Amino acid sequence: MNAVVIAIAVMFILSIARVSVVLTLVISAMIGGLVAGLSLSDTVSAFNAGLGDGAEVALAYAVLGAFALALSKSGLPDLLAHKLIGLLGAEVSQARAKKVKFLLLGILLISAICSQNLIPVHIAFIPVLVPPLLKVMNHLNLDRRAAACVLTLGLVGTYIFLPVGFGAIFLEQILMGNINKIGAAYNLHVDRWMMPMGMAIPVLGMLLGTLVAVFISYRKPRHYIDKAVTRVTTIDLDKPVRIGEVKLEEDAKELQQVASEAPVISKKTMIMAFLAIALTLAAQLYSGSMILGGLVGFAVLSASGIFKWQDADDVFVQGMRMMALVGFIMISAAGFASVMTHTGDINSLVNGVVHLIGDNHALAAFLMLFIGLFVTIGIGSSFSSVPVLAVIYVPLCVQFGFSPLATVALIGTAAALGDAGSPASDSTLGPTAGLGIDGQHDHIWDTVIPTFIHFNIPLLIFGWIAAMVL
Repeated sequence: MNAVVIAIAVMFILSIARVSVVLTLVISAMIGGLVAGLSLSDTVSAFNAGLGDGAEVALAYAVLGAFALALSKSGLPDLLAHKLIGLLGAEVSQARAKKVKFLLLGILLISAICSQNLIPVHIAFIPVLVPPLLKVMNHLNLDRRAAACVLTLGLVGTYIFLPVGFGAIFLEQILMGNINKIGAAYNLHVDRWMMPMGMAIPVLGMLLGTLVAVFISYRKPRHYIDKAVTRVTTIDLDKPVRIGEVKLEEDAKELQQVASEAPVISKKTMIMAFLAIALTLAAQLYSGSMILGGLVGFAVLSASGIFKWQDADDVFVQGMRMMALVGFIMISAAGFASVMTHTGDINSLVNGVVHLIGDNHALAAFLMLFIGLFVTIGIGSSFSSVPVLAVIYVPLCVQFGFSPLATVALIGTAAALGDAGSPASDSTLGPTAGLGIDGQHDHIWDTVIPTFIHFNIPLLIFGWIAAMVL
């Protein structure tokens, strides 16, 4: 059998069995190399040769983590979250329930979008913002499954479309970088402007899926019981969130009280925090490097005295540690892709698929997306999936005559399927950690299945449409 097929099958089985993603990638690469006839030493050498390809992405993630932690030291993320809570509290006391419902969902969406670029804290805003809003959701009889879909749209839809912050890492360093690296042997090259254009149609599918979730699937009232909850400041996805003993009062009064607990930030600190954000975005957009952007932002925050100079090294290291796992996954995925290339079985796989399908572009696009769905759901991260998918899908796209834009859409969409509906994705685990803090929101039934239905199905359909029309 084809070594690439066996390696991916092993990867899928181990991922479903909840084996560590890094270990899964290493084991799958070793098995794939041995099945292809490579010796163990040659397989290890091929794996090691590819590790450097993931180093840039890993460093970008680490620097972005350091910048995010440094920015949190300014208190700006907490301040914005408390201001949004206060705004909603004022509306609760005087507006109609329907208006408050959509305002609440709008706040969740805007916060999720900003967490990917403007204030790149990813899912770290959820434990600050969501728990104080649960009682309001209860009294509005708002189905939390709709809120989970809104949060996931903001988290995933943003970085697969906007090339700033986490989007710069995904679109330019991972997606564009891997397509150009693998495509060099096939005279395939994509440019930066193609990234958002190629992903626009799939993102439109996610948007329509969210509208269906909010206005059709989960529009009916769903009743919850008011329970005492306590807010947390960080998400530990390996531990259950504890339920506290905090007494809750009326919605508006409680939200106003939470808003009044916002940290007091000096005018100088606020100015420097916004300056750091602006310079980070400017440096990243000008240079095309998130590494440089993150370093500029960290340097501004450090020089402004937001945290002590002697603590700068600790802040940087702790921020990098937050993203360490993602970085190791990126590096391991690059090693896996290198082994698959060295096996020489990719060409035979491509030829076999072409022989099986013939010249049917529509069927080829659907099968690539469908297979990508299983691969990426098993891995649980679109960032980690691209290096694995690109090594196979780029030759397939060239063989079937797909345009560069269509290639971007196919590989980007296939990867996004992992984050949008995987039980192991932080884009689904994060919303559950906030919405399920009182034990009334199940991760699988209330987050994963709703996001799978409303995002993965539209992504399959609209990703296929993009491949056909671009």
